[in-house]
Amino acid sequence: MSSSRELASTFSPAEIESPLYEKWMSAGYFAADANSAKEAFSIVLPPPNVTGVLHIGHALDQTLQDCLSRMKRMQGFEVLWLPGMDHAGIATQNVVEKQLAASGKSRHDLGREEFVKKVWEWKEESGGAILEQMKRLGSSVDWSRERFTMDEGMSKAVVTIFKRMYDAGLIYRAERIINWCPRCLTALSDIEVEHSDDAGELVSIRYGEGDNAIIVATTRAETMLGDTAVAVNPDDERYSHMIGKTVKVPLIDREIPIVADEHVDPAFGTGAVKVTPAHDVNDFEIGVRHSLASIVILDADAKIINTNSAFDGLDRFDARKAVVEALRAEGRIVAEKRPYMHAVGHCSRCDTTIEPRLSKQWFVKVEPMAKASADAVRSGAVKIEPEALAPRYFEWVDNMHDWCISRQLWWGHRIPVWYGPNGEVVVVGPDETAPAGWTQDSDVLDTWFSSGQWAFSTFGWPEKSADLAKFYPTSVLVTGYDILFFWVVRMMMMSTFAMDGVPPFKTIMLHGLVRDQFGKKMSKSRGNVIDPIEFMDKYGADALRFTLARGANPGTDQALAEDWIGGSRNFATKLWNATRFAMMNGATVSGDLPAIDSLNAIDKWILSRLSETVSQVTDLLEKYEYARACELMYHFAWDDLCDWYLELSKEAFASGNAEGTKRVLGYVLDQLFRLMHPVMPFITEQMWTTLTGGESLVVAQWPVANAAHVDKKAESLIAQLQEIITEVRRFRNDQGIKTSLKIPGRIVATGDIAKYASAVAFVVRMELGEITPSAKCEAAGVTIEFDLTGSIDVVAERARLEKDLATATKDKQTAEVKLNNQGFMAKAPDNVVVEIRERLEKTTADIERITAALAALPQA
Repeated sequence: MSSSRELASTFSPAEIESPLYEKWMSAGYFAADANSAKEAFSIVLPPPNVTGVLHIGHALDQTLQDCLSRMKRMQGFEVLWLPGMDHAGIATQNVVEKQLAASGKSRHDLGREEFVKKVWEWKEESGGAILEQMKRLGSSVDWSRERFTMDEGMSKAVVTIFKRMYDAGLIYRAERIINWCPRCLTALSDIEVEHSDDAGELVSIRYGEGDNAIIVATTRAETMLGDTAVAVNPDDERYSHMIGKTVKVPLIDREIPIVADEHVDPAFGTGAVKVTPAHDVNDFEIGVRHSLASIVILDADAKIINTNSAFDGLDRFDARKAVVEALRAEGRIVAEKRPYMHAVGHCSRCDTTIEPRLSKQWFVKVEPMAKASADAVRSGAVKIEPEALAPRYFEWVDNMHDWCISRQLWWGHRIPVWYGPNGEVVVVGPDETAPAGWTQDSDVLDTWFSSGQWAFSTFGWPEKSADLAKFYPTSVLVTGYDILFFWVVRMMMMSTFAMDGVPPFKTIMLHGLVRDQFGKKMSKSRGNVIDPIEFMDKYGADALRFTLARGANPGTDQALAEDWIGGSRNFATKLWNATRFAMMNGATVSGDLPAIDSLNAIDKWILSRLSETVSQVTDLLEKYEYARACELMYHFAWDDLCDWYLELSKEAFASGNAEGTKRVLGYVLDQLFRLMHPVMPFITEQMWTTLTGGESLVVAQWPVANAAHVDKKAESLIAQLQEIITEVRRFRNDQGIKTSLKIPGRIVATGDIAKYASAVAFVVRMELGEITPSAKCEAAGVTIEFDLTGSIDVVAERARLEKDLATATKDKQTAEVKLNNQGFMAKAPDNVVVEIRERLEKTTADIERITAALAALPQA
């Protein structure tokens, strides 16, 4: 049916986006039905931090997920795109602690119970702003199923899986080296550590005396206070005579052995390394292999302890200076290098330098779970897109270390372990009660432990829910390659364990990162951050979404500039104006399409191009080739539809002979809006419902390519017409004829082209009739004659062209001289030679064009 409604005269995203999203929400279009007979398609949203706001990476990630969800919904699937948030242990605790500090209090002043209550209050009042921002983007998630990693259901799942893994021998407690933040006072996961090249100092220190002296180099001189060995490579002949002997640690006079260990690289530094097992992960492994003592010389605040020296109580950095000064005073500093640039880990939350520290923590034994995760991909049960990133996945999974899951925080899932008065340990499940008088472990679980269960716990596990039966495993995980190890691998491990070997998704689709227009990482310090909210306010959500999707090649970073978002806004405006033109000229969706044989070649051509575009775009989106799909949609909409079809059809509209064209145009717009809806949901919805009077594109049928519409003969004919029009436009431009001026002329053609002479003439502003030709041009085997009398200043135009011809001739001669000079060619760089050859080709073409233009000029 056609609609009597009209589109506004100008496209204003702000006026349509919010009302349309409210319409979709009220209609319940995004709610999934677990009891539906339709085939399921499910995605879980990578849960953003409760403290977070929508950044450009989120915008890309959610645009791609929304594109798939909307397409599958239109294809008839029962779609569940499940949203939610992560409780973000450290980040959230820091936010609330800062609020308390502003009033002169700390969490310890409140106590654990009151502090956690305070965090929940903050979460309800201020947390989750990002979810509201998702609505601005148009994300079609099922809000009725929104989850939070600390909600009741997920908390039950966390305790359940902890107990099952503990009972299976996969969770244990031990002393290991962990990443420790002296500011946040907790262990950190690898993803919570950011490395940067910092300026430090490298000092070489002499241990021992005379022939028994050995030199080691270090950037952390203070840790020598905890040394328990010096290690050398067993094959290093320089030190073979010293292996098994002892040497004194300077300043504290502790005798330590010299051990042989293959871990030591003889080519690095002096080939000898100090071993501090309690404060370095590699040293810890050496210590285990050689049964060395582990002496902790830094407390939780990174102050020196346990050395019985004047350094005790000093901050680590103050101690570093003091130790170097004391060593220098004893003449034990052999060499110093500063500044010495080296990689240093920092807490991602507070930027404090991380301290490797021996600590008793809870760990997951990852080997069996990691193997199951690797097998799921190797067997083909899970596909990684693009396949080129699969080796990176295996590199991590096949070489994983046991995972530290305990955190010294108050906000999070408290470890469900109780300790008895005589050292007894019990894990208490969700439906069990701890023995009276026993004490619960004070630590909470790593945030990744709960988010690792996201793909199944959000569906109601451990209960056998309808959602779990219908939507697990999920169809695809869409996320950035940068968290492949930190989150994706953990989900694979946790899910295969909990779900009896069934992995959490069938496909892992990894996209790249968004960088600035020069390919540089976005950062506030560089001033190149693109705020998606700001640019949605300025250009609309559709423009941002289309720009992001158009740059999204699987697994590859993409550049982004404000100008490109503005270009997408211009594209949206062009579509809007084209739709208004179509509706004002009677485009309709009423009734069946006319019989193909009754249509003119222009109508047949656009139907053919539409069918091919629908087929190709659908195939590309199914393969996650968003960028290529958007390119096809863009060029069909802008080039084929707006620049050619509408222009070629204007003569039919003007002459009142466009009944078939009106129906074809309505059909093409209807199908195009369906095809573009997943990427640009707001504008397509507004245009489609206005044009068709339909309910909503969200629940409309996905377009299907019609093979009967593919017409290569029509495509060939229109290609000829396009060539003719392009040549005439070039001719007019070369002759300096104003674009608004209508000039007399005729098209000398036969057959099919002659039938469309009037359409061509309308487009190029030519008045067909009997003329005395004074100029002509040729294209596609057709001659176009013009009467240019009075249209141009022949004398001035001839002078201009002759000047251009002289310039082009001189440039050509210069290029030829260089290319024929063997001495020059032997020395010139390849890129310079290529540039000169391209210049020769261009000037040759310019000479031909200008010569033809001169010949076509009327005689003065």
